[in-house]
Amino acid sequence: MRDASEEQIDRLPIAEFRTWIVLGLALVFVLIGALFILVPIAGAALFGIPAPEGIGQSYLRAIGFRDLALGLYIAGLTLFATRSAVVIVLAVTVLIPLCDIVLVAIARGLSSPGHLLLHAGSALCFAALAIWVARAET
Repeated sequence: MRDASEEQIDRLPIAEFRTWIVLGLALVFVLIGALFILVPIAGAALFGIPAPEGIGQSYLRAIGFRDLALGLYIAGLTLFATRSAVVIVLAVTVLIPLCDIVLVAIARGLSSPGHLLLHAGSALCFAALAIWVARAET
């Protein structure tokens, strides 16, 4: 069992560059979430799937709340949890953009390669960041 001093060592130091990159990624997802919540049609255009009409836009706002929560989870873990917890969440989060790729591909096929690449880039970003943070010297 770890004592408090060992747990403190396993945290991401606020002065470390990796910490700020992770917090930057969290901020990006908070902003994307805000876009979907406040301007759902613009959020849908960014995502790569046509916006539904009327009450269907609630689903777009649900995506926004998902992304907002994700950004806040990542920020909270980065600031208050262990490096291992941050790495696990970053690694598991790769599932979100991978599923988004599938959703865009089902809806649009390969007619929107930019959107597919955007989600693929997001998946690669989460995976690379998880590896980078995991390999940091503690």
